[in-house]
Amino acid sequence: MSNSKFDQTLEEILEAHLPEKELAEVKRLLYGRELQSLNLPQWNGSEDLDIQGYIVGGSVTEQLRPPRLVRVGLIQHSIVLPTTEPLQKQRNALHMKIQKYVDYAAACGVNILCLQEAWAMPFAFCTREKYPWCELAEDAENGSTIIFMSELAQRHGMVIISPILERDSANGDTLWNTSVIINNDGKVIGKVRKNHIPRVGDFNESTYYMEGNTGHPVFETCFGRIAVNICYGRHHPQNWMMYGLHGAEIVFNPSATTSHTSEPLWSIEARCAAIANSYYTCAINRVGTETFPNEFTSGDGAPAHHDFGHFYGSSYITAPDGTRTPGLSRCKDGLLVSELDLNLCRQMKDFWCLRMTQRLDLYAKELNEYVEKNLKPQQKNVKQQEKDNKN
Repeated sequence: MSNSKFDQTLEEILEAHLPEKELAEVKRLLYGRELQSLNLPQWNGSEDLDIQGYIVGGSVTEQLRPPRLVRVGLIQHSIVLPTTEPLQKQRNALHMKIQKYVDYAAACGVNILCLQEAWAMPFAFCTREKYPWCELAEDAENGSTIIFMSELAQRHGMVIISPILERDSANGDTLWNTSVIINNDGKVIGKVRKNHIPRVGDFNESTYYMEGNTGHPVFETCFGRIAVNICYGRHHPQNWMMYGLHGAEIVFNPSATTSHTSEPLWSIEARCAAIANSYYTCAINRVGTETFPNEFTSGDGAPAHHDFGHFYGSSYITAPDGTRTPGLSRCKDGLLVSELDLNLCRQMKDFWCLRMTQRLDLYAKELNEYVEKNLKPQQKNVKQQEKDNKN
């Protein structure tokens, strides 16, 4: 569903209204280094797909270490069928569409591909309706979406990050918001569960799943060390930091976020994380307005409504030096392909010394003191209450 308000990106608005010289300076201030475009094969699909490709580069040519080039792809997309259609039809339609995009990403030479949060279903987590939406939860190794993506990963020799709604049958059918990491041989090498669950506006997702228990894992692949910071976790600097401490070189942020909630923040948070942690960040957001048959409220006093608002896409990639790509479309499906040199991660650590000058010892000490001070008054109040009750 298109919304004319979102037909133009910031880049398109600037290009339409600024003279060439001023435009170049504005882009330098907004995005950092000027990026060279990638020469990608032509898209022959029927879908209107926004395709962008960039050589992010920026690394020093080292004498003792060859470049470590990796090509990353991000897919943003809308749902295919109305939310009133049978679930199997909805999921099958999404599988069919995404297969075309994955095949095209492979033709573009993508080594690591990441999809948006809960990509194989509508983002129904704020309706507060348990059914039918809980039916779409699936096993993180043997679910239909993971089997489907594993076949594509093996076929193309590509690492794929597939975010799903996970059903953990071994743990009391607990539901988790999970990203599954599939190796380039098609085998699942691990998963990450969403650490931070929003309670903002319509986004009351704790109705459906629990805070994750997998911590901040980093996965060693043949293309580099990768991690996944799911959606709302991007608002927590400590969450980003932990992936860096564990050695991540690329951190993906698969998301589903709407214009009235977060759009002014979107271009800032993943970019700040790349700078602060000396790694690449990849921010992926879904696209479109998803309408549900039953009205729901968010508890903020607003009238009941049938949708969360517009998912504004705008997926982008940031390098460790703060340089970022333009964003994908705010209203169309898109594929963003970027060639990264992972050597830039260490080079930025050497240049800015941000990791070297971190005072983790001070943070740990003061965080521990902060937690203790916040817990002790609660304990004292309980004891005082018990004492008062006895008296």
